[in-house]
This record gives sequence, C-alpha cells and structure tokens, in this order.
Amino acid sequence: MEVHILRLGHRRDRDKRVTTHIALVGRAFGARGVYISGDRDLAIPESVEKVNNEWGGNFYVEYTENWKHLLRSWDGVKVHLTMYGIPLPEKIDEIKKSRKILVIVGAEKVPGTVYSMSDYNISVGNQPHSEVAALAVFLDRVLEGKVFSIRFDNARREIIPAEKGKKVVKK
Repeated sequence: MEVHILRLGHRRDRDKRVTTHIALVGRAFGARGVYISGDRDLAIPESVEKVNNEWGGNFYVEYTENWKHLLRSWDGVKVHLTMYGIPLPEKIDEIKKSRKILVIVGAEKVPGTVYSMSDYNISVGNQPHSEVAALAVFLDRVLEGKVFSIRFDNARREIIPAEKGKKVVKK
C-alpha cells in the first residue's frame, strides 16, 4: 500500500513547525511523501532532505498550486482527517483494502469542498487536538505498525533500540 499526504493550507509564518512535523511523522511512519498547498516555504523541503540524507529514505516534499486538481486526479482513495468525521475504527478495515491513499491534513479552516471531494472523512477522536497526532495514529493503524520495521535505504545513521541510553550507529 502507498500512502501520500496533502497538507492543505500551509501558512508560512504560523505553520512552519507543524508542517515540518507532518512531513517527519509521515516519513517515519511509512508514507511516501507530502504535497503542500499554501505558502511556499523552502525551509520545509530543506529540513526533510537533511533528514533523508542523514537517516536514509527518499520521502518527497512537493508544493501544489491546485489542490482541487490533485484531489480530482488522484488515482486512489482520499482520506480527510477531521474531528467531525466517522471514527477511524469504523472504517479502518475498508481503508486498508486500498492500494493507494492520499491523507488530507488541514492547517487553516478546511474548505467545505474537501469534505465532498474526499472518499472518507475520518476522525481520530472527536475533540480538538493536533493534526500531527491524528496523522500518526492514522498511519500507525492503516500501515499496521510498520513504523517499527521500516529500514531506510542509504542511511548514514541508524538507531539501535536500547533499554537504557542512546545507541546510534554511523554507517
């Protein structure tokens, strides 16, 4: 299964850290890449590229000028994460049957058309919370804990699990 992310409505001055964390969580949990709609901020792809260079992998960051075109042309399932949606446990088995998923994560107020253009409007809880947390829970569930077994190609460093302390191997 392929999972990609659409970060909808990035605002450079307000959302830089959160959008970077969306990308880093997506990368670590097994998504292929993130499309960003909104203000262009070169610091985000630079940060992700530094992580790719040091820790491996080829997670991409791509800006999109037209998120509606991306949604209309997406050749897979579109899952919008919103606290107003159907609870994730009620739809996770259906979603896991998909071969390709675009996870939509809002920044500013999400336009109503996103709700109608999405195949699923899914909640990870029905209270206000971080979109980073919602993405992490969704990816963990849909990819069935893959985060614990991913090995990234071309890594210069790798963490060795340890009960105490930190073990990092330089390759």
